[in-house]
Amino acid sequence: MKTLSTRRRFFGVAASLLAAIATTGTAALAAPKTEEAVIAAGCFWSMEAMYSRIKGVKSVEPGYAGGKVAKPSYEAVCTGTTGHAESVRVTYDPSVVSYRQLLEIFFRVAHDPTTRDRQGPDVGSDYRAIVFARDSAQLREVSAYVAELTSRRAFANPIVTELRLRQPFYPAESYHQR
Repeated sequence: MKTLSTRRRFFGVAASLLAAIATTGTAALAAPKTEEAVIAAGCFWSMEAMYSRIKGVKSVEPGYAGGKVAKPSYEAVCTGTTGHAESVRVTYDPSVVSYRQLLEIFFRVAHDPTTRDRQGPDVGSDYRAIVFARDSAQLREVSAYVAELTSRRAFANPIVTELRLRQPFYPAESYHQR
């Protein structure tokens, strides 16, 4: 009797573990991994509109990054005294669109990387172009890409887009969210 009871407990525990593993595996397959890229180049609404159309991009959130003031307001950023630039946080599925592809769009389509503190009609340090790398490996990747563009003479003038390690990103006020 004792042996039968022990076997039942063993198989009950084993069945529970297998069910947990199967459920976890299914959940992991159902939820694709996402990554984030934080970039700045002129008006965040323009960047939001562009990146939200890219296959594999899950969300694009306007905000502020690169400055010295915590939780800045739009009005404060526009004064140019906070050090922040209008930025977007792009959440994407790297199995669909790569970080490199996001960089290619950024440097080739999203802005003029040879113009400092200006993108189209938007002028000022709050409109400057910056790539905020997640870590040192990503900073090396974006630096290598800029070096590649420079060596190919992809642009007539030098690239002045700032490359930095990620700094805090502050979402813009609700009236800026679309």
